[in-house]
Amino acid sequence: MKKRVLALLLIWAMVAGVSACAQAETQRLVFWHSMSDDAGRLISEYVKQFNETIGAREGIEIEAVYQGTYAEAVTKMNGMLSNGQRDALPDVLQMDATGKVSFAAAENAYTVDALLADHPEIDFSGMLAPAMANWRLEGAQLGLPFATSTTVTYYNRTALNAAGFSAPETLADIGALSVLSSDDIAVYAAVPNTPTLANWLGQMGSDLVDCHNGTEGTAQALACIENGALVAFLDAWKDLYATGALVNRSGSTDEFVAGRQLIMTSSSSSVASLLTRIGDSFELGVAGYPRVNADASAGATVSGSCLVMFDHGENRKAAAWKFVQYLTSADIQADFARGTGYLPSNAAAAESDAWQTLIAEHPQYDVGLRQLMETPDTMRSVTVGPAADFYYAIMNDISDMLENDLTAEETAELMRDDLGGMLEQYARANP
Repeated sequence: MKKRVLALLLIWAMVAGVSACAQAETQRLVFWHSMSDDAGRLISEYVKQFNETIGAREGIEIEAVYQGTYAEAVTKMNGMLSNGQRDALPDVLQMDATGKVSFAAAENAYTVDALLADHPEIDFSGMLAPAMANWRLEGAQLGLPFATSTTVTYYNRTALNAAGFSAPETLADIGALSVLSSDDIAVYAAVPNTPTLANWLGQMGSDLVDCHNGTEGTAQALACIENGALVAFLDAWKDLYATGALVNRSGSTDEFVAGRQLIMTSSSSSVASLLTRIGDSFELGVAGYPRVNADASAGATVSGSCLVMFDHGENRKAAAWKFVQYLTSADIQADFARGTGYLPSNAAAAESDAWQTLIAEHPQYDVGLRQLMETPDTMRSVTVGPAADFYYAIMNDISDMLENDLTAEETAELMRDDLGGMLEQYARANP
């Protein structure tokens, strides 16, 4: 009896030992993301697929955790960094531009530059240059583009064509549509903010703030006043308002879908949901972002999100990189673009049969990608410390211009004081 008990104990110990070894060999990683609805369901599918294929072979298990909006995820990351909770940070984070500065300053940030130092054989030449450039800060490549987007113009093609109009290309073209406005229908509703103002200034060859829109150092002043770009835009915006085609409020997707707003500028990632919601109500038109005037270049800054990694030891870093590779692969990028409207971030995905079939069926998807390819990678989105206050100050100051009939020059000085003051204060507090 004693021998049998001893034998059973030995067998249990051996099984427990094997289980413990298997558990130790499996790298369990945490992935924070901000994708909900259809995009969130796709993320769940990709994580499941990874765990059952590559993960099963390599001993990697990914736990995907939804962290709310990008802002909420960045706020949580910032709180952990401030409190020294490095171990609580995820292995992989889906991050938007508001997290660039704090991620770059984190002691355990595992940037793409650091990855390349460990693995110089890795080649990123297949990634689209404008998308990659958006995730560079002060010369360092922080992460890889994942859910890439740009801002495009959505319009009610049915209504415009019926009145003899084509897709608007400039702000003046939108102004010409004022004949279509009524008590029930607005032509265009918008209030410029940080990314959209950066788009229009970028078309005129100007940054919004210094240090190349804050990507090459801490921005401390506006870069668009002395060169005249801000005044030129404000004049054009005020002229558009005077036509009656512009309503001074943020655009509404619900109003656009209902046919009560004819033009909307919004993320290219909205294509899929708009096609579904509009259905047969009218034909959805998609065009490039409107140019300030005929002399301005086409294009809009890249937006969306990237994938960044944190250093939790060599084994977990290596596992995290395998997962990031998977999410940025051509197959996943093409499938994610098809299911959401986000743009594929690498050339192979853009050339894939899945993407080519999609744009043949729905050419609306292709507009954002073509615009992305036309936009120089020197046209950067804005990175500033006081991001939220800066965003709303732009909206408030430009609204004041329209509502209080300020001149473009007066408004530019107001913005120099308000926005420049925020930048100076932030720079002093964060030397």
